[in-house]
Amino acid sequence: MDTDWMARGKCRDIHPSVFFPSDGVGVEVAQRICAGCPVASPCLEYALANHIDHGVWGGASERERRRIARSRRLALLARRP
Repeated sequence: MDTDWMARGKCRDIHPSVFFPSDGVGVEVAQRICAGCPVASPCLEYALANHIDHGVWGGASERERRRIARSRRLALLARRP
């Protein structure tokens, strides 16, 4: 998977610990940084494709990514004959 997008993220100059918070307030801080990031979409897709369980990726928390992944699986199943 192409990871060239990582160098263009708004997070590139921020300590990684910001994106691996231990509470809801920390998640909101990370999500604010991700808001408007030019590479939020490929970041989120990277986390989903690689089943990354921790942290905020592409503006989505761990819980939000689980919901997205589940929704996509259900949509795939619904399309099967």
